[in-house]
Amino acid sequence: MNRLVLTLALLFTAAASAAQDPLVVYADTVYTMAGAPIVDGAVVIADGRIVEVGQAGRVRVPGGARELRGAVVTPGFVDVRSTVGLSGLLNQPQDQDALDSGGPLQPSLRAMDAYNARDELVDWLLSFGVTTVHTGHRPGALAAGQTTIVKTAYPTVDQALVDSTTMLAMTVGRSVGQNFDAPGTRARVIAELRSALLKGVAHAEAMAGDDPPARDLDNEALAAVASGAMPALITADRANDILSVLRLAREFPQMDLVLSGAAEAHLVLDAIAEAGVPVVLHPTMARAGGDSEALAFDTAAKLKARGIPFAIQSGFEAYVPKTRVVLFEAAVATAYGLAREDALAAITIDAARILGIGDRVGSLEVGKDADLVVFDGDPLETVTHVCGVVVDGRVVRETCF
Repeated sequence: MNRLVLTLALLFTAAASAAQDPLVVYADTVYTMAGAPIVDGAVVIADGRIVEVGQAGRVRVPGGARELRGAVVTPGFVDVRSTVGLSGLLNQPQDQDALDSGGPLQPSLRAMDAYNARDELVDWLLSFGVTTVHTGHRPGALAAGQTTIVKTAYPTVDQALVDSTTMLAMTVGRSVGQNFDAPGTRARVIAELRSALLKGVAHAEAMAGDDPPARDLDNEALAAVASGAMPALITADRANDILSVLRLAREFPQMDLVLSGAAEAHLVLDAIAEAGVPVVLHPTMARAGGDSEALAFDTAAKLKARGIPFAIQSGFEAYVPKTRVVLFEAAVATAYGLAREDALAAITIDAARILGIGDRVGSLEVGKDADLVVFDGDPLETVTHVCGVVVDGRVVRETCF
C-alpha cells in the first residue's frame, strides 16, 4: 500500500514538473498588444508566466526548453461577454441555465454556481484561441445575476476561475417584458431598476447601523452596484435605452457602468463619450431584430474613432451552436473600417482592461499569464488555422484546427 502511494506521488510530481518545463514560442510575427509587432519574435515561458519577449536571436532560452513555432503569435483571446457554460451545446432544458424564470430581479444569482466547465462549447472556443471568458446569465432580466471570469482549459469551475463575481448582468429594454409578466414598458423598467438600487442602498445603510437587519443577498448585490464595488453590466440596445441608462447612472454617481450590446451606440456617440463609460459591443455579425434592429457593422470603427473604450463580445446566441467566436466577429469588423491591430486589441488587451484583468491577460508581457495562440497565417483571414494554444504555460492545443 505504501509503495503504491509512493509510486503515485512520484508520478504526480513528475507530471507537475513536466507541466512547469520552460517553453519557447517562435513566430515570424509576434503581436504583443503592448507595442509594435515583433518580427522574428519569441516568447519565453516558465512556471506558467511570460519571462521574456523579444526578437528570437536576443532572448535567453532556458536549457531543455520545449519549442513551438508558427507564422503568427497573439495573446490568448478574451471574450468580454458570453453565456458559454450556462447555455449549453445541446440546447435542451437540462443544459440551459442562462436565464432563471423565477423573476426579473435576481441579483444574488452567481454564474459560477451554474458554469459547466465540461460543456463542449467551452472546449470549442479554446480550439479557436479563446483562453479567457467573461460569462454569465444572458440579457433579458432587470438583474439576471453576477458574472464570472474563467479560463477555458480546465475541467472544473474552481480550477478555471479568474474572478468569481465580476459584474452584475442587467438589462434595460423591451426584452425584459418579453421574458417576464412585468415590467413591460421602458419607463417601468427604469423605475423598477431605480427602486431596486435605492432599496439596496437603504439596506446597506441599515446594516451599518446599531440594529442591523438580517442579511439580504439580493440587496447586498444591488448595494454593491450602487456603490461601485461591483460594476453594472447593463445591456441596452436602443438609443433611447442607452440614454436612459446613462441618466440612471448619474443618479448613482459611484456606479461603475459598463454598457453592453449597444446596437444603436452609433447614434449617441457623443453622450457615451461624455459619460466616459466603456462599451462591450454586440457581435459584429449579430442578427438584427427587436431592440437591435438598427445595429451597424461599422460601430466598432466609430467607437474607436470617437475614443470610446470598447471590446467585442460573443454575447448570447439563441440558436445552435449557442455561442459565437470573437475572432470571427473582430475579423468582420475590419471589413467595416476597424484597423486590424485595433480589432485584435478588441478581443485581447482592451477586453481584459474593461474586465479589470489587464494586469494578468490580454497582452504578451513579462510577468503575465502565459496565454497565447499560434497561427499558420494572418489571424484575421478565413484560410488561417489555429495551430497551437497555450494556457498558463501549458500547451493545450498543438494541431492545426
